[in-house]
Amino acid sequence: MSTHTQGVAAQGAGALDNAELLKRLGVDIDPETLRLALTHRSFAYENGGIPTNERLEFLGDSVLGFSVTDALFRENPDLAEGELAKRRSAVVSTRALAGVARSLGVGNFILLGQGERLTDGKNKASILADTMEALIGAVYVCHDIETARQLVMRLIGPLLLDAAAMGAATDWKTSIQEYAAGNQLGPVRYEVTGEGPDHARTYQAVLWIGGTSYLSGNGHSKKEAEQDAAANSWRQIHSAASGAVGSEDAPATGNPTTDRPAKQG
Repeated sequence: MSTHTQGVAAQGAGALDNAELLKRLGVDIDPETLRLALTHRSFAYENGGIPTNERLEFLGDSVLGFSVTDALFRENPDLAEGELAKRRSAVVSTRALAGVARSLGVGNFILLGQGERLTDGKNKASILADTMEALIGAVYVCHDIETARQLVMRLIGPLLLDAAAMGAATDWKTSIQEYAAGNQLGPVRYEVTGEGPDHARTYQAVLWIGGTSYLSGNGHSKKEAEQDAAANSWRQIHSAASGAVGSEDAPATGNPTTDRPAKQG
């Protein structure tokens, strides 16, 4: 048995069959290419330097970008280049791709090294997003650009309709800061707490604008938790502002924490 096969067997004891992942993706990928798409560099390093999913990730990134750009261009004939770029950035961001991966349970199928497994690597946004791109690349390699494009539209397409996500693009904290300053709501700060051992510590951040607390966010770093809190709160602020008479830029009123429960994970 090869080192790679031994490693897969050791990690895969009790893990879900890859056929289940293909069922969720709704497309066939040959076993070797699928295994490559799921091989994180940490696992490759611990198994003799076998190939990783990084080349497929590189390819999938381009397929993803083209597919999203094509859809935005065709479906929004009146949007300027700058707005198209902003929307594309939003739906191909690490956060957006990680969200898609989590909805499919991709983390349970990724081959990770021991260190990443101990630090809950299967839930890290960067690893999930990179693996989604590798899977898109794998579909392109095994089929063609149209099949890969259809996969992207099936998984990513719904995000194109998310007006709240489009508004903040990828830097949620900056969007919150600009919104608060533009509406003179007061200083922006994040109340961050951490829990768990050092090797697997998680953080929760709560956004405060002036004296008002908004939604919380979670992450494996303080920065990730703050971005998550900003993203969650932006959606709430956007929804409240859209309900105000005559303006999408009107500030939310009242204490948002009484209107919607904080995200727990």
